[in-house]
Amino acid sequence: MTPFTSLTAIAAPLPEDNVDTDIIVPARFLLITEKKGLGRYAFYERRYETDGRPKPDFVLNQPRFASAAILIAGANFGCGSSREHAPWALADLGFRAIIAPSFGEIFAGNCIKNGMPPVVVADVAPLIADAEAGRAVTIDLVARSVVRAGGTVIRFAIGDGAREALLNGWDDIETILGRHGGDITNFETRQRADQPWLWSNG
Repeated sequence: MTPFTSLTAIAAPLPEDNVDTDIIVPARFLLITEKKGLGRYAFYERRYETDGRPKPDFVLNQPRFASAAILIAGANFGCGSSREHAPWALADLGFRAIIAPSFGEIFAGNCIKNGMPPVVVADVAPLIADAEAGRAVTIDLVARSVVRAGGTVIRFAIGDGAREALLNGWDDIETILGRHGGDITNFETRQRADQPWLWSNG
């Protein structure tokens, strides 16, 4: 994964509560198992007419948010099913982080596994206003803060384990190796010496 330390970017506002994973990626697209290209199906029902034409009033179809790398959402964003396709699709659309008052628990975990911080900010109204005005927002994961264009700092909480994985760009396996790689190597070295027959194939 790409490490995440800080990001200053235009944000796209989606101030709607309870946007579930089926809205983010409709179930009929779940047979797709490639992350790359999945972004074209994100928010499919919201983004496209039945004949495939983009809906001009949907926020992510508006040219001013074409470069948005932060999504500012309503409460309970990503609730519903556990499909990992949801953060895959958002990442493929170009989002590197999501700010919301709360997240679906499994969705938040899947975001972390995909290098995309789910940043919990209780009151997103000022950030929605910044996004609507085209003002960039900064997420500083090192300082655990969101910085508005005017300099206002909003602190947020994130677990130490999740923060460490995001800062280092570690997936689950890399997190284990990062924290316990030395112990694993030491164990293998001892076992090779004590029980060499277990390592006869290398």
